[in-house]
Amino acid sequence: VHLIHHGFDLSPVRGGSDVRKDDTRNRYLATNSGPVIGMICRYIEWKGIAYGIKAFKDFRNSYPEAHLLLANAKGPYKAEIQKELELLPSGSYTEIEFEEDIAALYAIFDIMIHVPIDPHVEAFGQTYVEALAAGVPSIVTLSGIAHEFIQDRHNALVVPYRDSDAILEAMNSLMRDSELRNSIITNGRSSAEQFRLEPFIEKLKVLYER
Repeated sequence: VHLIHHGFDLSPVRGGSDVRKDDTRNRYLATNSGPVIGMICRYIEWKGIAYGIKAFKDFRNSYPEAHLLLANAKGPYKAEIQKELELLPSGSYTEIEFEEDIAALYAIFDIMIHVPIDPHVEAFGQTYVEALAAGVPSIVTLSGIAHEFIQDRHNALVVPYRDSDAILEAMNSLMRDSELRNSIITNGRSSAEQFRLEPFIEKLKVLYER
């Protein structure tokens, strides 16, 4: 049995240009000055988006200028998500159905949330890898590929499934503890390297040549 991790071209998310980052921020957050909380996933019930929104609502009690960005904001659970969003103050969130420059989007996030509702619903979960490679401190549940490389308080903060209170606590920890935040960013970038495209291709080549 040979384990070969799936590979991606991570160079775009490792560090987009400041021009692209500024352009993306101006398009979506021109008047925002607070922390930006990002979620990138289709509107599907098992993605756990509602729990992230509930946590964000309470997060604004401490950070009233915080803004929630929901990308890939479409899917069969849209009506239910809209009900949750209606409980947020006007102007405190932005829905993006499609963004071509996903790397620049990661670059404007202060915190990334990805919280599927059980251990098995994610077939893979590419956003786990991309967020860490982009240096975005992430709050996650363990589903899909996360079981293999996410470590709590090492390269992300791991929370229980379906637990908005735990998500809120993790958000506050990342905002208040700069040492933890910086450590997670550094370790996250390092751990995402195993999913680079180059070693993926090289390992496949070696395997097929055996």
